[in-house]
Amino acid sequence: MKEKIFQLRKKAVRFRQFQNSPYAVFRSLKVNVTIGVLSAATLTFATPDTASAQVSLTLQHDQENLYELEEVEVTSSRAPLTLGQSARLVTVLDREAIATASAQSVNDLLKLAAGVDVRQRGPIGAQTDISVRGGTNEQITILLNGININDPQTGHNTADFPVDISDIERIEVLEGPAGRVYGTSSLVGAINIVTRKADKTSADVHLEAGSFGYVSGGGRVNHLHGKLNNQLSASYTRSDGYSRSQAGSLNSDLNILKIFYQGCYDTDDLSLSWHAGLSNKDFGSNTFYSAKYDDQFEHTFKLFTAVQAETKGLLHFKPSIYWNRSHDRFELFRGNEDKVPFNYHRTDVFGINLNSYIDWSLGKTAFGAEFRNEDLVSGNLGEPLNHLLPIHGTDRQYTLGLNRSNLSFHLEHNILLSNFTLSAGLVAVKNTWNEMPFRLYPGIDASWQFARHFKVYTSFNTSLRMPSFTELYYSVGGHKADKYLKPEEMQAYEVGVKYLSEGVRGNVSVYHHHGKNMIDWIRDTRKGDDAVWESVNHTKVNSIGVEANLYFDFLSLLPTQRFMRYVSLAYSYIDQDKDLENYLQSQYALEYLKHKFTAQVVFNLFSHLYLNLSYRYQERMGNYQLLSGEVKPYGSYSLFDARLSWNADKYKLYVESNNLFNKTYYDYGNVPQPGRWIMAGASYSF
Repeated sequence: MKEKIFQLRKKAVRFRQFQNSPYAVFRSLKVNVTIGVLSAATLTFATPDTASAQVSLTLQHDQENLYELEEVEVTSSRAPLTLGQSARLVTVLDREAIATASAQSVNDLLKLAAGVDVRQRGPIGAQTDISVRGGTNEQITILLNGININDPQTGHNTADFPVDISDIERIEVLEGPAGRVYGTSSLVGAINIVTRKADKTSADVHLEAGSFGYVSGGGRVNHLHGKLNNQLSASYTRSDGYSRSQAGSLNSDLNILKIFYQGCYDTDDLSLSWHAGLSNKDFGSNTFYSAKYDDQFEHTFKLFTAVQAETKGLLHFKPSIYWNRSHDRFELFRGNEDKVPFNYHRTDVFGINLNSYIDWSLGKTAFGAEFRNEDLVSGNLGEPLNHLLPIHGTDRQYTLGLNRSNLSFHLEHNILLSNFTLSAGLVAVKNTWNEMPFRLYPGIDASWQFARHFKVYTSFNTSLRMPSFTELYYSVGGHKADKYLKPEEMQAYEVGVKYLSEGVRGNVSVYHHHGKNMIDWIRDTRKGDDAVWESVNHTKVNSIGVEANLYFDFLSLLPTQRFMRYVSLAYSYIDQDKDLENYLQSQYALEYLKHKFTAQVVFNLFSHLYLNLSYRYQERMGNYQLLSGEVKPYGSYSLFDARLSWNADKYKLYVESNNLFNKTYYDYGNVPQPGRWIMAGASYSF
């Protein structure tokens, strides 16, 4: 009976989507199930939010398992659609996948998604560039609980998240252009980080330590009083780093402080939520930006605030307002401003989003507008300021700056039938930078469930991306920027098939991206040592890709055993065709993962003892130049990670190893990544 209840709990969240369909014919046995917090460790399909409902289930007398599309809201449209209704591919890292992964940061978790390229310069989230489907780190939108937290100064700092890995409920990755959903920056995709919200007053703490002087600790407290919920978390991480400068000093060390507060208030008519977080980082950036200097250093500070609301009823009005502030200080010679003055930047982003949707007999219609203002003051980026501003903590002043505003209007309609979904819409965008007029970017998605477990989907979407402030104005240190760069534009076609059954889930998709005016930093090697890196618009870049995911839930396939939990396999292939002479060297747009394969397997060895083994293979196109002048291709590498954990009700103990076989590899040229990194930790819930 316990085994039957276990299986029924997994079915309950998938029930409503097809409860009226001809496939949902049940006989003989009726069982009432109360759904709690459920999760399935899969990298392919979304998992449900916490729910509580009474569901009447009827099973066939021959115990045949009926697998229904999961009832999950995903971030693939302006109006909320369940996973079963969505016609886009949304990759989700859920709570179980997060808890069992050998990962210490959000950036590490994203390595598990086949369509995501995570290029580290520093480990443990010190600095990471994240891209999707062969794009660059500037071409995606990063969101925190649905709020855009992109850094308009540079994509290098966008992954400075204010949340610890233990704060995260799930991570959603929308692959492909998402202009009509998220506006500018979402040229090739979007990543939404959803934080955990405890359903009772509670507290927990965690501590871990390991190689290279690594220590990390933190905690969380949550107070629930009636309909008001408040939660505060904090964490601190430090490491001596895994390398030294030629002078023998630390040059890959890091110190990271994160504090995050969130609250919510829910009634029958209104849902109100808010958050405020900060990320403070100091890290040795050794040879991050130039192989000639091995003692670079960087300090970044991020502050994030937002308030969101949603009315309930026929009209769902979902306004939000947010403000993000960023500080960045770069030191070419660590602690020595006499040699080269430090670079200082401060960015303020303010936004208002007015999103609404109506759920009516003909489907769901969404409409709204967004205003976003981006303001930069700097020591070396932008136009001369009329009034100089002091740089906090120094006797210097900000002398340059830039301000631009983005206004957009969106309209979308979703037709939802029993086996067919059609979602179509557009966004109209106007940016004050370079006197850009309104431009329209349409998109359409369609899906059809043609058999019990099979669903085919197709889409056409367009998007744009405004240049970052660095691409427009960074003209120091061997770089020459073009302030007249055009916005990047993308068109994408995709077709795919999903298979959903009780125990096996998979999908295969094929896509084609056509980008024009693509921005990159290139270097003419014919000019020798005097050649500088220039920001330019490529004429066009064409990408053809294939992505496949397969997930086996052995608890469903072989319910009499508990040794094998699940196996997850994912593969991505990309081929890019672009107009670029072979004597030009690229920093970003022409360096992409041609092949990426990931595999995970989780075992329940004994009682509460679990083992997670993961493998990742990557082959990167492009090359980099050594100090000797030799040009070297990136090539391929394989990495193995392992995590052994004891998961009890109140506490967890674990030991893990990243890069188990001590492989030497590079995500960026001349910046070697850490070898074997072993750590152990514990967490306790009160």
